[in-house]
Amino acid sequence: MAAYNDSTAPSFSLDVYHFSEDLGFILPEPLQELPPYYQPWMDIAQRVPELVEAHELRSQIQKMPQLSIQYLQRHRELRLAHLALGVMTMGYVWQEGESDTVKMLPRTLAVPYWELSQRLGLPPILTHADAVLANWRKKDPEGPLEIENLELLLSIPGGENVRGFFIVTLMVELAAIPALRSIPKVVNGVRCGDTNAVAKALGDISQSIQSMMDCLKQMHVHVDPLVFYGIMRIFLSGWKGNPCMPKGLVYEGVRTEPMEYSGGSAAQSSLLHCFDELLGVKHETKSGAFLTTMRNYMLPAHRQLIRDISLQPSLRTFVQQHASEQLSEAFQECVSHLLALRSYHITVVTRFITIPAAKARQRRNQIGEAEAEVIGKAPVALQERGTGGTDIMSFLKTVRNQTRDTLLPETSKAMKHNS
Repeated sequence: MAAYNDSTAPSFSLDVYHFSEDLGFILPEPLQELPPYYQPWMDIAQRVPELVEAHELRSQIQKMPQLSIQYLQRHRELRLAHLALGVMTMGYVWQEGESDTVKMLPRTLAVPYWELSQRLGLPPILTHADAVLANWRKKDPEGPLEIENLELLLSIPGGENVRGFFIVTLMVELAAIPALRSIPKVVNGVRCGDTNAVAKALGDISQSIQSMMDCLKQMHVHVDPLVFYGIMRIFLSGWKGNPCMPKGLVYEGVRTEPMEYSGGSAAQSSLLHCFDELLGVKHETKSGAFLTTMRNYMLPAHRQLIRDISLQPSLRTFVQQHASEQLSEAFQECVSHLLALRSYHITVVTRFITIPAAKARQRRNQIGEAEAEVIGKAPVALQERGTGGTDIMSFLKTVRNQTRDTLLPETSKAMKHNS
């Protein structure tokens, strides 16, 4: 954030950022059907897991008619179409696992997917904005927004674990809404020098981040680590930084040269980007570059919100300039909760990627390299990489450490000494 200055600019508001007061970044009431012209897409998209299992998805997509996107008008139509084409794309690329990938996405899928992505400002690969934010419905329309009452619109292979993974992630997004609503209160409080308003808003953000962590713990209840690692991780992986597809993927009818896109990643959620910019978390070159790239996988309005938060007067400087114990404690508590959330994320990744990867390596050593390839175990090079293509543990620990460095000096030193 910029250095603190007293501003007479208009009040900061979330109204212009595709933000819902009730649902935050989540798409309200996603459509479940597209106009009849697009039924050939939906017929395949709704059957991706079974068609992959039968090894028939690629042939079905190759026979699919090439449809124009001109009859998609409303935002929710665009989002459902992007989700459908994204699920089909992941199934097409990874139908035979990591050992038999494709070099080209057929034009019947590639051309409309590219054109649709250009309209939405999203890349032509399955993103967090698709699979989580626009991929839900209530089983009972009158019932609550709770895990038991939520269902996915479209899925990838992995059975009920896929529903668990995406719906738990959706619940984390829901838990963050009070924090997001409090961001304008912090920004406007800093602008007018209201330390009490800023401290109160930071307290609300802290509570909300704690709720996010409580929701994330549900991942252990609803997702089997071996299913996530052995199946879902593959279908969420992209073709950037991926040894299985070192040259990327050709989108036939779009460009002749291959293109590279990262797979789905928690870093594609706008939530922590907003908190980082608000609190002044500074990321080192490599991790910062990856996080900045992940903003290209968000809706343009959400990217703009993150940028605009970064341009506001510096909260951290404001806290340091005011001798307010209440304000300092509220800031420290907020950063500490964000630090705890990131530390817990490392625990989750350890259980869902690091430990299964170690078991896969052990199994490979026992049975030999050739047989491991036959039974479809992950190549060694990919085993501990995240779906976004990063060396995930190194990345997460770096980001956690940079969050800790945001604490005001005396607390930061104490936490480094104790860690």
